[in-house]
Amino acid sequence: MAEEILRQLAGDRFEVDSAGIEPGTLNPRVIEVLKEIDIDISGKKTKSVDQLIAKGKEFDYIITVCDEASAERCPIFPGFGTRLHWGFEDPSSFQNDADAIEKTRIIRDLIKSKIESWLTGS
Repeated sequence: MAEEILRQLAGDRFEVDSAGIEPGTLNPRVIEVLKEIDIDISGKKTKSVDQLIAKGKEFDYIITVCDEASAERCPIFPGFGTRLHWGFEDPSSFQNDADAIEKTRIIRDLIKSKIESWLTGS
């Protein structure tokens, strides 16, 4: 979610890449809640952080948005990028919740708010 929200808000200012520690398939609830704010990721594929590291890409900012347990496993990227960690609950953990879609919306909105604050320096 963070990749596409940042791209929507400031794609003219940043080249945005996203990858996971253990990439899988796109979460259908995430696809749904992003469509609600005019972001369509239905054709996207998940990527592994290993793919980005193997390309030798360097980043000005490395922003992790995973929960605290997963953040400990995040790899170190090459270069001198500023590392930021914004911990959010993983929507895939809501699988058996009756209100999973609403919880996913809340995560989307929290991510969007955090990105907007970061972009404005507040």
